[in-house]
Amino acid sequence: MLQNPASSDATHHIQDAANRHITIVGAGVAGAWQALSFAKAGYSVKLFDRDDAAMTHATSHFAGGMLAPWCEQETSEPVITRLGTRSLDLWRTELPDTPFNGSLVVAHPRDRADFEHFARITSEYERLDGEAIDKLEPSLEGRFREALFFPAEGHVEPRRVLPQLHDKITKAGGEIRFGFECAPDALASDGGLVIDCRGIAARDAVTDLRGVKGEMIIVETDEVSLSRPVRVMHPRWPLYVIPREDHRFMIGATSIESEDNRVSVRSALELLSAAYALHPAFGEARILEVGAGLRPALPDNLPRITVDGNKIRVNGLYRHGFLLSPALAELTVNYVTRGLIDNEVMQCS
Repeated sequence: MLQNPASSDATHHIQDAANRHITIVGAGVAGAWQALSFAKAGYSVKLFDRDDAAMTHATSHFAGGMLAPWCEQETSEPVITRLGTRSLDLWRTELPDTPFNGSLVVAHPRDRADFEHFARITSEYERLDGEAIDKLEPSLEGRFREALFFPAEGHVEPRRVLPQLHDKITKAGGEIRFGFECAPDALASDGGLVIDCRGIAARDAVTDLRGVKGEMIIVETDEVSLSRPVRVMHPRWPLYVIPREDHRFMIGATSIESEDNRVSVRSALELLSAAYALHPAFGEARILEVGAGLRPALPDNLPRITVDGNKIRVNGLYRHGFLLSPALAELTVNYVTRGLIDNEVMQCS
C-alpha cells in the first residue's frame, strides 16, 4: 500500500477537525461503514439519509453483497483486490457471523473458453472436478464436470446486514437521522468534518459521476440448496446466483450503461435462463421481486476519496460497494487521525 503523510497544513486541519464532530451524509453501505469506523475511533458522529430506515431507495437495497476480491480480478484493477482483501478482515471483525463459504464458478460446455479465460486472470482458487463439486454443493450433483472454487471469499445479505451496521453505529454512540434531506456543503459551513457518501446523488459535487444499472431478480424455492454464491459463465457477463435465507436466491450481475432503473425483458430472460440452466428446479421457483439499482461509477470504475478542506467525498464504488466500503472507511479514518494518504485512492486539493 502506498501511503504518505499529509502536508503540515493538512495535518493541522486534521487535528483541528478531530476536536469537532463528524457528519456523514448517506447511510448506505459506504456511509454506514464510515460512521461505524469513526464512532468506534471515539468521534462524535451524526449520520443523515433522506430515505427511511428500510433504505429501499438505496443502491445497497439491490446489491448482491458478494465479498469476492479474487473473482473480481476478471474485470477489475489490482487496487480492488488489495482493498477487497483488507475488507474481508474488517467484515470478520465487525460481523463474525458473516459467511465465508467461498465462491464457486462454473460453465456449460459451450462457454468453456470463457471459463478458461476467467481462470487465467484470477487467482486464489482451486480447480474442482465433478465429484468435488457434488460434495461441495450437492444440489449441483452431476451438472458440471469442472469448477473454480475460491475458498476465502464470502457474501452478505445487504438487506439484513445494513440494519446490523446501523445498530452498531448507535451502540458505538453515533446518531442516525433518517428522512433527513441535507446538502453536504451547507453542513460543512457549520464547522466540523463532513463526509459525503451519497452515491449517485452526489453528482452536484462530483461532475464525472455516472450511474451503471445493475438488475436483479429474487426467487424462492425449497428444491435447491446452495451454501455459497455460484457464478455461471455467460457470453456477455458472469451471472451469479446468491443464496439468501428462507429458501430465497438472488440472481444478478448485469452492468448496463444506463440510468433507467427499470429491468428490461432481455435482462430478465437472461437472468432467469441462467438460473434455470444452473438447476432445472429454478424453472418452478416463485418470482418474489424484480428490481434495479444505479451504481455510482467514475470514468475509470475505481473508487475515489476526495479531500477538500473539511469535506471528504467517498464515491465511485461501482459494483464493489459491500466489498470495498470497510477498507475505504479505514483509509478515511487513517487520514483524519494520522494524516496518511493512500495514493491509489485518495485525492487532496
